[in-house]
Parts: sequence; structure tokens; C-alpha cells
Amino acid sequence: MSFWLTKTLAEMTPDEWESLCDGCGKCCLNKLIDDETDELYYTNAACKLLSDKDCSCIHYEKRFEFVPQCTAVTANNIGELDWLPDSCAYRRLYKGRPLPAWHPLLTGSKNAMHEVGMSVKDKTLSETKVRDLEDHIVLWPLKDLD
Repeated sequence: MSFWLTKTLAEMTPDEWESLCDGCGKCCLNKLIDDETDELYYTNAACKLLSDKDCSCIHYEKRFEFVPQCTAVTANNIGELDWLPDSCAYRRLYKGRPLPAWHPLLTGSKNAMHEVGMSVKDKTLSETKVRDLEDHIVLWPLKDLD
């Protein structure tokens, strides 16, 4: 049986935990929070380490050296990371939702995720090329398919 159906997030091995990440890249997008309403906004400005072509971190193992403010998603902090999109596998499982049909653990590759538009593939700019984040607010990261 599939481990995510039988184990809690806290019971997963490090390899199982890492495999839950669908690799969509949405968590690597710069976000803004409205000071007055606390509303969260996603932008198409991505972390300088994110590859727009395959939605992966070019220095994943050493990402904290390059980007100290990068957040590690863990079983201990998943409940606090309300900026993760609803489509995120960690967030879905934390909230008692199943993995979506396009998830790489179910399909065997990232292709289905890219085909249904659930990743940042070919949709971002490097944060190094963006001057005003407010000019780069986008709605597509909020899309969630069941």
C-alpha cells in the first residue's frame, strides 16, 4: 500500500517525506502580504535558485547557504505554513485530503502536473530581474484540482 495512506506525516522517513513534494515550485514564488488585510498574494517572481524549465532548485542540498530565508517544510511546521498553496501535497495530507490525480507519486512523472498547469513551469521570472513585486501579482498559483 502507498505509504502516504498508512503513515502520518510525522511517521514518514526522510525519503518518503521528500517524495511527497510534487516539485511544482509554487513554494519558491515570492509572496506579498497586505499589511492591512493580511491577505496573501503570489507573484510570478521566483527564487533565484528555481529552474523555470523543470521546477527544481538548482542547489537544493545547499539552498540554505545560498538563500538563508528559505523555509524547510517539515512535519513540525506544516500546520503553520499557511502560505503554501492548497495544491501542495504536504498541506493536502495535513488537512486530510488525498493526493491529487496529477501527483507524480500517482502518475510516475511530473508530466501530468505540468500538463494541467499545476506547476510554475515556464511561468516565472527570476526575482533578480524584478524591481517591484506588486507589479507581478498572479492568481494561477491558487488553482487547485482534485
